[in-house]
Amino acid sequence: MKKCMTHVMVVLFGAIAVSSAATPDKAAMEGKEKAAWQAFKDKNEAEFKKVVDKDIRCVYDTGASNMAKELDAMKKWDMKSFAISDYDIFSDEKDVIVSTYTVKLEGTFDGKDMSGTYNAGSVWKKEGNNWLAIFHTNIKQGAGQ
Repeated sequence: MKKCMTHVMVVLFGAIAVSSAATPDKAAMEGKEKAAWQAFKDKNEAEFKKVVDKDIRCVYDTGASNMAKELDAMKKWDMKSFAISDYDIFSDEKDVIVSTYTVKLEGTFDGKDMSGTYNAGSVWKKEGNNWLAIFHTNIKQGAGQ
């Protein structure tokens, strides 16, 4: 009986280890988030498309967006800097991760100053061996935050 229980425990812990290995840790996902922001800042469409799904959907205070609109907006941004903080992730699925964070950025959009601190979130989906952003939103923090 003791040997049988040992085997059950080994299988259980092995399953947990495999399950954990399938979902990247918080630092790895934050790295992907930063890569998307950096590619956008650098106006590097090819790098952006490596971490953002072709069917991305976004929601901003100005309305909904998709990949074509994101790439168009990329050309109008002059982002000087961005800094992500308070990064957190949640998942109860092996192939979906929800992230929330704060991003402080300096820059302009179509000549208008957009600098400030934004509340942001993304949904990531595992496609094959890659994690791709399938949803993103951010909105500038109000005066009370």
